[in-house]
Amino acid sequence: MRYRTIGTDPATRREVSVLSLGAMLFGTTTDEATAFALLDRYVEAGGTFIDTSDNYAFWVDGTQGGESETVLGRWRRSRGVGDEITIATKLGGRPAAPGGGFDAPRDGLSAKAVREASERSRERLGMEKLDLLYAHIDDPAVPLQETVEAFAGLVADGAVGLLGVSNHWVWKVERARALAAAAGLPGYEVLQYHHTYLRRRTDVPGRWSPDGDVGVTDGQLLGYLRSEPDLTLVAYSPLLSGGYVREDRRQDRSLDHAGTPARLAALREVAAETGATVNQVVLAWMIDAGVPSIPLVGASSVAQLDESLAAVDLELTPDQRSRLDAAH
Repeated sequence: MRYRTIGTDPATRREVSVLSLGAMLFGTTTDEATAFALLDRYVEAGGTFIDTSDNYAFWVDGTQGGESETVLGRWRRSRGVGDEITIATKLGGRPAAPGGGFDAPRDGLSAKAVREASERSRERLGMEKLDLLYAHIDDPAVPLQETVEAFAGLVADGAVGLLGVSNHWVWKVERARALAAAAGLPGYEVLQYHHTYLRRRTDVPGRWSPDGDVGVTDGQLLGYLRSEPDLTLVAYSPLLSGGYVREDRRQDRSLDHAGTPARLAALREVAAETGATVNQVVLAWMIDAGVPSIPLVGASSVAQLDESLAAVDLELTPDQRSRLDAAH
């Protein structure tokens, strides 16, 4: 396994594996025995960075979420897991009531909601201090200053270490960080967005905005990350839920453009040269890209997880990287 440091403050920064394990479906579509097997294998391979959220996975059984955190808490206790494993969770996107669906009111990012949600997450995970806490989705109804101060207050109280943000417009991330810096408060240092090798169109309305998909990495976000090298990009859905190997999982109009076939062809060419799978080439490209990211992978079996883990040791040549980058 390889590792990188996230965060800049010596008091809160963490050294984490360059491949993160997503626990989104643990406790719902992934039963507890399988979840434990995946977690055990990940840690055995040197993995140290596990991701969840307080609303995972409310859409499976019409709940408010919390199943994933609960399973992770039981695993931590049963294995005696401590500070050596970094657990990241998120708040703000939990349905306000069970069975609300994706368009129902959410907990949001008010000071009250942030404090109460973080306390529930710590209880479910069995952690006195959350290693990394994200603002999951934007809450335009709450003044940004209030959210910034609420997150900083959790750090001051010793309830949270690092702060992160997911699925926000870049301008709002920068504004939040500027507000925090001006007040001498800790700000967002880890950004979690959808990112992968294939490029998505940015003119297609997203789930939360008619202006595009706020959760997708685009040129604005990549440019921002280039200018702020102390920030870390964690990339969710890097393998498109199987879309690189199954065309039926790739039927998304945001991928319906001329660049997709060209980049798929480049991927397959490099995979054939290296003897690796297409998925492994995608992950290896992401880990050491010009703007590096930490891929956040899911798995429903140990075999799937092992395929992703092997990508960490895949070394692409400068020529192979150049061809992958140039395909469009």
